[in-house]
Amino acid sequence: MSEAAYMPGVGILKTEEERKYRISVIEDRLKEKDLKLTPQRRVVLDVLLDNQSKHLSAEEVFEFVRKKFPDIGLATVYRTLQLFDDFGVIKKLDFNDGCYRYELSEDQRHQHHHLICIKCGKIYEFDDDLLEDLEKRIYKNNSFKVIDHAVKFFGYCKDCLKDLT
Repeated sequence: MSEAAYMPGVGILKTEEERKYRISVIEDRLKEKDLKLTPQRRVVLDVLLDNQSKHLSAEEVFEFVRKKFPDIGLATVYRTLQLFDDFGVIKKLDFNDGCYRYELSEDQRHQHHHLICIKCGKIYEFDDDLLEDLEKRIYKNNSFKVIDHAVKFFGYCKDCLKDLT
């Protein structure tokens, strides 16, 4: 479990080369739909790449974007996030805190899962896929092939747990 985001097949974007590769993959995905990575879309993407482990809301993305692109509107950010979600560039997440949050999609069968502190709101990612055996049983017993699932655990992080005792 760690707060740092990762990208399977790419890992944490440590180098500029890895970042360029990820951008080119996203650019290609948009081109397949006859869309371009406009300057506005690019700055939204840059914010998401720069803040991978933060699970930003649309308003938080907007605040970061405005620092780089002061004339952009909130509606443009919302439309860009929706477009990226529609094309699988990002995932829209609901952590039951009143707003959607966004993270870059991963190129694998299952997304990682989340641990959400109900006191401070920190979100941690973890990669253990404990449901593979359950998915096999579901298939065997119900002839139903699970292709994805999402797991969120709500509780207290180690810092907040200390405060409770």
